[in-house]
Amino acid sequence: MRVIVCGAGQVGSTIARHLASEGNDVTVVDIAPEQARRIDESHDVRGMAGHAAHPEVLERAGAKDADMLIAVTRSDEVNMVACEVAYSLFNVRRRIARVRHHGYLAPIWSGLYGRDRMPIDVLISPETEIAAGIARRLRTPGAFDTVSLVDGRVQLLGIHCNTEACAVVGKRLSDLPQLLPDHGFVVVAVVREGKAFVPGGRDVIEADDDLYLVTEPRRADRVMAFLGHKERPAQRIVIVGGGNVGVTLARELARSAPALEIKLIEHDRERAELVSGELGDGALVLHGDALDKDVLREASVDAADTIVAVTNDDETNIFASVLAKREGCGRAITLVNKSSYEPILPALGIDAVVSPNAVTISTILRHVRPRSVSALYTLREDFGEVIEATAQQGSRLVRGNLRQIGLPEGMLIGAIVRDGEVVIPRGTSRIEPGDRVVALVTWAALHDAEALMAGASESAPA
Repeated sequence: MRVIVCGAGQVGSTIARHLASEGNDVTVVDIAPEQARRIDESHDVRGMAGHAAHPEVLERAGAKDADMLIAVTRSDEVNMVACEVAYSLFNVRRRIARVRHHGYLAPIWSGLYGRDRMPIDVLISPETEIAAGIARRLRTPGAFDTVSLVDGRVQLLGIHCNTEACAVVGKRLSDLPQLLPDHGFVVVAVVREGKAFVPGGRDVIEADDDLYLVTEPRRADRVMAFLGHKERPAQRIVIVGGGNVGVTLARELARSAPALEIKLIEHDRERAELVSGELGDGALVLHGDALDKDVLREASVDAADTIVAVTNDDETNIFASVLAKREGCGRAITLVNKSSYEPILPALGIDAVVSPNAVTISTILRHVRPRSVSALYTLREDFGEVIEATAQQGSRLVRGNLRQIGLPEGMLIGAIVRDGEVVIPRGTSRIEPGDRVVALVTWAALHDAEALMAGASESAPA
């Protein structure tokens, strides 16, 4: 497949790297010659300098023969026009655009997008998805990550193993049936000292491990308690940042949990007044600097259950979270763009990290994978992804039980959903055509996993 990626920032370069590693022909266009040169030299892709929405630039990038265009520049307008040019002049058959401004995303303007108007096949709004992800985390306070799969029937949870309370510390995964009969979950990945791996039955869980596990939502509370987490849902929340993420989150929380006390801190006075008018009685909006202790105290952060820091500045988010925790706030959820900060954040007391880039990358990769893959969530950019796929007639996945078919190293089945019922798999479990399957697949195992799952007639996404 031939792909043009517009924008050589962190998202664009990461997407390009993944696609190139899977054997795709990738060209990356960026307005900055230095960015284009850097990606050309550091990855197995072609980097090209130029304005991504200009016809002659896209022509030089190979748009006449391209199968897909992914527009993730910093400009919504450039991304939208690039899709228009790719469709109208070059008939690029699939077009994906990242659009951030809420004015383009309001439901009343949904008629803007279509082949006879603005021809964007997939519209990605990271801010909206981030707000939804944070709301999910707030509903499951003991988890640092949570994702709903298979129409809400399966839940992916990220859980930190505390030394004192976690029942599996010092135990092998094969011991789980004895520790918790009918435990109803599968640990699909372990992160230890910053490195992730797919565990086997003989692996021993250590203190301070982060576990990613798959279970049913109805079992989540029991699983969390077993792993030492009995936190209550938040009653008082302080949001730092009145941008798209903060406002979308506050609006969603006010709608879904009207009893929740929400306070929002915004540094810019004019923006604070605008946000206050938008949110009305749903939240109390305070104008001030969240790095000022007096402002945090005015927001009663010492009595808050959770601070959610979602400004456009990583450092502000990190330090506001640290200050709030020191003032007595129970939990910190922090938006961080720079992946280089990730290793130090737990030591600072930050409980959950939200990565806009990871959200965008997960969404884009979902639309690049085969048609059978209906959902995808990236677990760390250097590790792999959790996928939701439909088992295809004729694939090797349905030719025997899990022991017999020989899953590739780096692939682990977490759940099987058949006729609406969730099956937590064992080695003797069989997958049938039409089953929905949730699996962890490392990047290294991706080719083998796709070959295992491919049906007789499956092809690349159109």
